[in-house]
Amino acid sequence: MSKLEVAVLVGSLRAGSYNLSVAKGLQAIAPGGMTLEIIPIGDLPFYNQDLDEGTPPAAWTAFRKAIAAKQAVIFVTPEYNRSVPAALKNALDVGSRPYGHSVWGGKPAAVISASMGAISGFAANHHLRQSLVFLDMPTLQQPEAYLAQVQNMLDDKGGLKPDTAKFLGTVLEKFATFAAKNL
Repeated sequence: MSKLEVAVLVGSLRAGSYNLSVAKGLQAIAPGGMTLEIIPIGDLPFYNQDLDEGTPPAAWTAFRKAIAAKQAVIFVTPEYNRSVPAALKNALDVGSRPYGHSVWGGKPAAVISASMGAISGFAANHHLRQSLVFLDMPTLQQPEAYLAQVQNMLDDKGGLKPDTAKFLGTVLEKFATFAAKNL
């Protein structure tokens, strides 16, 4: 595989987030040639078109540049109230504006949802995919990545347990192939 620079966005802002642990685990098992960088979204002001007229907030500009510099995006998210967390939706909005200058268009994407519950963030995963269709992001369909009871998939230090690392390694390999075809 040639070099693939991937942005990773984590929907949970909690310091001890399981989703953040999964994202860090992805970094540790990334296949050769793939580099994953977690791009923070917690400090992005809520999108307001008025702020984009003139000089947008520095956090928006830095975020847009960080995403634009990457070839692909992996989203790792929990489910809040049967949808994506507000911070993640805001990041999508910030990156898609101003109109005609979206940083998302054409970037291959993958979605991994993780939850302490039994349904593994299924609704958030699919809700996010709806937005990605509009943002013109071809999205990996298989293997699907839903991590139910994620707290049991991590070791005492927050690392991926072997079976979880094996599964997510397969996801990353498939994503690398998918991204190469969709760049």
